[in-house]
Amino acid sequence: MIVSIKKFFENQLKFQPTETPALKNHRLQLASAALMIELLKTDRHIDERETSAVKRLLLNTFSLTNEELDQLIKLSEREAAEAISLYEFTSLINEAYSYEDKLLLVENLWSLALADDHLDKYEEQLIRKTADLIYLSHSDFIKTKLKVRDNLKAGTSDN
Repeated sequence: MIVSIKKFFENQLKFQPTETPALKNHRLQLASAALMIELLKTDRHIDERETSAVKRLLLNTFSLTNEELDQLIKLSEREAAEAISLYEFTSLINEAYSYEDKLLLVENLWSLALADDHLDKYEEQLIRKTADLIYLSHSDFIKTKLKVRDNLKAGTSDN
């Protein structure tokens, strides 16, 4: 994880005990967006299909503003060399999100990883590590992968 993105998370994703459902949902969207951007860089070959997929997922599925999207992308590109542990970030997800929210996050990570029709071993490793850190069962990890793969083969998408 990038130091600047971590600071962005801490400012934008801080859990508020009295938060509204809309604010909680927005925090999940931002958290998911950042993990997707990390996944995008994992295989060291950013394909145009992956770039388009991440933008489509972030803008459509998560209702991010163009400003938030631009800020996350710029932060991740500018400081790609300063990686830190995913644990600090995934602990934020574990504090406040339901199991269903976690399933959606992993499903979207699979959608991004498979966007270029090639699953790199490092992409799968990052998704597996994320799923483990957010306590997603192994069977759900596999089910989300198969669901996304089958939707892509059928030419459909839930996102």
